Formats: sequence, structure tokens, C-alpha cells
Amino acid sequence: MSNANFDLRMVDAPPGSEGSQRELRALPDPIGVAPTIRALTPYEAVSSQAAIEAKPDHHTSFKLDWNECTVAPSPRVNEAITAYLQQGRGLNWYPKLGSTDLVNALVNYTGVPADHLLVTNGSDDALRLICSTYLDSGDRVVIPVPTYNHFMVFVQSRGAEMITTRGKSAFDPNVEGIERAMTEDTRLLYLVSPNNPTGYIHTPETVADLCRRYPSTLIVLDEAYFEFGQVSGIELVREFPNLLVTRTFSKAFGLAGLRVGYLAASPELISGLRRIYNPKSVNTLGQIGAIAALDDLDYLNDFLAEVKASKEILREFFAERGVEAHITSANFVVVRMSDVKQTLQSLEERGVYVRDRSSYPGLEGCLRMTVGTTDQTRRLLERVGDLFV
Repeated sequence: MSNANFDLRMVDAPPGSEGSQRELRALPDPIGVAPTIRALTPYEAVSSQAAIEAKPDHHTSFKLDWNECTVAPSPRVNEAITAYLQQGRGLNWYPKLGSTDLVNALVNYTGVPADHLLVTNGSDDALRLICSTYLDSGDRVVIPVPTYNHFMVFVQSRGAEMITTRGKSAFDPNVEGIERAMTEDTRLLYLVSPNNPTGYIHTPETVADLCRRYPSTLIVLDEAYFEFGQVSGIELVREFPNLLVTRTFSKAFGLAGLRVGYLAASPELISGLRRIYNPKSVNTLGQIGAIAALDDLDYLNDFLAEVKASKEILREFFAERGVEAHITSANFVVVRMSDVKQTLQSLEERGVYVRDRSSYPGLEGCLRMTVGTTDQTRRLLERVGDLFV
């Protein structure tokens, strides 16, 4: 890949040149971006938020493209944040260092000791921190694809070598392919469970076997959608010193706007991460909101039950119409269409925004759609049902 930066604006051909051909021109790089950063492929963060907010009737739109929670967080979140602000407690002070109160709440939620936990500014920050701490130029990283692409940016930023592996189907955990890609000098293995965007789960037994077979490899288990799948390997961090598990409050808990995540690992790995960890990176309101959300698990479980019931509604809907649909273990479904671009355009015309995943290997013609409550799902199908015939 070229390291040149290009100005993508079109430039008229000079007078006297043949035809009306236009050209791209290289831009100077006076700042001197690091070569590893210039060479990487940026994460494509395409959101419908601006398009929705520009509509006069934006409150009726369905934002189903980023797998966010489709309902507001527990009322206790707003109550806790409001109470904090009304007490006159200053936002002019830095947040509680290390999010110690939230760590204590997570001990009860995860069953993992406090010295195995680290709170981060969203789980993306946890993934970035892992790569920045434990990867160096030339390290080998095995990544089953398709998967969450932002992690690849963090890997590339360290100059590490990515080894991707893919199964016969995008919806297959492909454990055999992972094992074929692994070597004794593999530095890191990245697993997402449930996987985004295909929803398959890596069982704790599989994760434990990989940890055992490759003791010198760091195994990162991304459990951003754990609450929906209800299958976790987090307890394994007590047993395996090479395992790191990342999670987030952005999905099931509905706190995407507050950016709170965490990771679990052995105290030795946590100690390494603390070398560059910023203990004030999680804002005060995020810490308060996350603690309040953990204090209302009934609200969480009610929402999880709604999503599960909605997926059954969608399963029946697509089956009746003979549409290929993968009802995943997470809070999204993947649907394959004969003309995905036309389908996306028709959905947007009706105020429904989903994610085009057709460029991913094995997902040609596929779109990914977040699943909400049963009421939201029924209203959604009333609006777009005739498109899936």
C-alpha cells in the first residue's frame, strides 16, 4: 500500500493536454505521520445518526445499524446522575481514579476479584490498551474473519502482522482453521463471542483448550455481546494467565453515549496494562451511570427477554417468506438479499437504518439489523414487511 496522501478533489487537466482527463495529486505530509499509521486502513465508522437527526420526524426512525440498545437505560441511571449533579459535586474535578467504586460493583456482577479487573473508556479502549501494551512490530496476530474490524486498526498501528483465517461459512466458529493458523510464536489470538457480525459463540471449553494449548499466546476474548448470548469465558481468567476478556456497557446496558467498558485478566497482565493505563480515562458520569445500571439487573433482564422474543418473531417472519436470515445469539440478525443496495435504499426511505455488511468475506448481499423490543419489532415489520418477499 502506498504511503502517499491524496487530495481526492478533482483537478482540471492543464490547457493543451489531451482529452479532459483529471488526476489525483499527492499532498505533502509536513506533520510526519508515523509510517505504521500512514499504512493502516482506518476503521469505517459509518453511522446513520446525522441523517436521522436531520429528519423532521426523526423520533419515528429506526436506528438499527450500530447494535445499540433500542431503549433508554434503566431509570436509575438518570436518577443517579441527576442526584450527583444536584448535590453540586464538581465536574471540575477529575473522575475517581481507577473507577474503584465501579470495579467493586463489577466484582459482584462478574464474580471476578478486583485485582483481575480494569475499567476502560469503552471496550474499544480496552482493546487498544491491550495492543499498545503487548504488541510490537513484527508480532503475529491471528484473527478469524469476518469480525469486528476496529481491532485490526489497533493491531496495524503497532506494526504487527495479521494472519486472518476464514471457515467455509461466515457463520462457522472455524476452530479448525484457527488452530491451523496458530504457531508457537503467535503473539495474540483475537476471538469475539458472540461474534460481530455473524453471532457465533466460542464456548468456554474451546477457549480453555486454546489457552492450554498455546500458553505463550495472549488470547483476547471480546464479549461485547455477552449479556445477549449468556455464554462467557470470564471465569477462566482465574485459571489461565494468558487470557484477557473485554466487555462493554454500550450494548445491553444502553450506555453507549457514556463510553464505559472493562476487561478481566490475571493480576500479572493487569499490572502490565497499568504501565500505560490512564486511571482518569472513564468520566465521572460514566462511572455513576454504570454502577446504577448494575444496580438494576431486573431492568436488564426484562430487556434481554424482549430481544429474545423479538428474534423469534423475526425468525418466523423470514422463514415464512423464504428469506435467508441468521438469527444470532447477539442483539442482531443478518439477512441476505438479492439486491442489498436497493433494499438499503428502500429501508432508508421508510426511516429504517441498518448496516451493509456485504463487503465482508462470506457475507455477500448481507445486511445486519439490530433487534429491539417486541413492540418495536412489530412496528418495524409493519413498515417494511413488504420489502422482504
